Amino acid sequence: MLEDRMYDLFVIGGGINGCGIARDAVGRGLSVYLCEKDDLAQGTSSASTKLIHGGLRYLEHYEFRLVRESLIEREVLLRNAPHIIWPLRFVLPHKKDMRPAWLLRLGLFLYDHLGGRKLLPATSNVDLRTAEAGEPLLDIYKKGFEYSDCWVDDARFVVLNALDAQRLGAKIETRHKCLSAVRTGDHWTLRVEHQKDGTIKEVKAKALINASGPWVQDVIEECGLKFSNDGIRLVRGSHIIVPKLYDHDKCYIFQNADGRIFFSIPYEQDFTLIGTTDQDHKGDVNGVEISQEEIEYLCHSAEQYLKKKITPKDVVWSYSGVRPLYDDGASAAQEATRDYVLKVHGDAQTAPVLNIFGGKITTYRKLSEAVLEKMRPFFPKMGGSWTATTILPGGDFEVTEVKVKIAKLCEDYRYLDTAWAQRLLRLYGTRAWTMLAQSVTKEDLGEDFGATLSEAEVRFLINEEWAASAEDILWRRTKLGLHMAAQQKENLEKAVTRILEEKTNAA
Repeated sequence: MLEDRMYDLFVIGGGINGCGIARDAVGRGLSVYLCEKDDLAQGTSSASTKLIHGGLRYLEHYEFRLVRESLIEREVLLRNAPHIIWPLRFVLPHKKDMRPAWLLRLGLFLYDHLGGRKLLPATSNVDLRTAEAGEPLLDIYKKGFEYSDCWVDDARFVVLNALDAQRLGAKIETRHKCLSAVRTGDHWTLRVEHQKDGTIKEVKAKALINASGPWVQDVIEECGLKFSNDGIRLVRGSHIIVPKLYDHDKCYIFQNADGRIFFSIPYEQDFTLIGTTDQDHKGDVNGVEISQEEIEYLCHSAEQYLKKKITPKDVVWSYSGVRPLYDDGASAAQEATRDYVLKVHGDAQTAPVLNIFGGKITTYRKLSEAVLEKMRPFFPKMGGSWTATTILPGGDFEVTEVKVKIAKLCEDYRYLDTAWAQRLLRLYGTRAWTMLAQSVTKEDLGEDFGATLSEAEVRFLINEEWAASAEDILWRRTKLGLHMAAQQKENLEKAVTRILEEKTNAA
């Protein structure tokens, strides 16, 4: 099979960088084809700590440009996607044998002022002996600081970028793996294999973007792109989920004796997320899992701060991802730069390839802009940057209107309670009205799989958001896998299979 058109860009990788680049490029007038060998965000982009943040600890490594760019982006992204990004307050307890209080104050002063903060409240001091935030902590912690950052539903963030790219004309194909790339003068010929039925087709493109994350070196080698001497450092970050450790909605950032930091974050109403680790990763980057050593490390770290003890037996779920960091020669994993590095090979007579090393979810939009600027010599007529002021699908309301929108959703669909409406608005924003449009009663939504997941929502995710398995739905499009029993998950798997068969037969 041969695609009947020549694309401007062929993007490998359906993570945050690949989807962000596809969206930005097609909005500038370029034609784009993106392939992802698995589901969108199935790799690193769904395994983050789920924060849009400046990276407070990066200040210690003098990465002031990265921190400033990240802090500016924090508010840009909050405005662009107020349904899946929202403000959080973080409590940093002062520990006497760690960083001195004056250093923490200085760092937080810079954090408040480097990025031109407007929407988020400033840093404040906290008396942990009297404040609500002090109650879950050991009594040795007397004072601390409280500052702002933002939460993001990382996997949905990727999907929204893919949706907008598709809306603007990009072709997005999941479960399609790029097998080879052959440069033929001024263009690339790429062989792409459908991972379900094994069919192979050829796609032609003028430029190739390798945004495959931790697979970047694999793609370079497997596709014959052997022009790069740049190295990648694979660093595994793992997280554990435990039953809720405290009732308030604040997060904690804790300092560890080994110089690392980790977070404790309220998660999915009933749970607490603890992470992350920083450990060099060796071996396969597919199906990465937390090690027993990492679980014990996080449990031991948490007990240095929290009254409620947690053990490995308390862990109800865990996830791990491999960060594809640029190898800058740092001696320790936590010291390796989180900045991105872009390497272009090609000139006016030969089709270019751009390899992406590193990056973080907070700066994906700036990375996308930087990639397109690297491509400008090859596409001089393309448009300028545009994504800073353009909302993502479902985010067409103000940051301050979330509660109003939840109330409106309850008013328009009387069978919803507040918790259900909040879940839907936080996942879909104003697209929730589209999903529920054909319903008047709860029964109109079809089969009830539990945890407020309905057949109507499942069909919406399959038809509109590339979901192709129960796993896609339970762990990436939603996090309802934490709230559903084994039988409910089995019923969902059967329903997904049936709906996909109906879709195939209809086609």
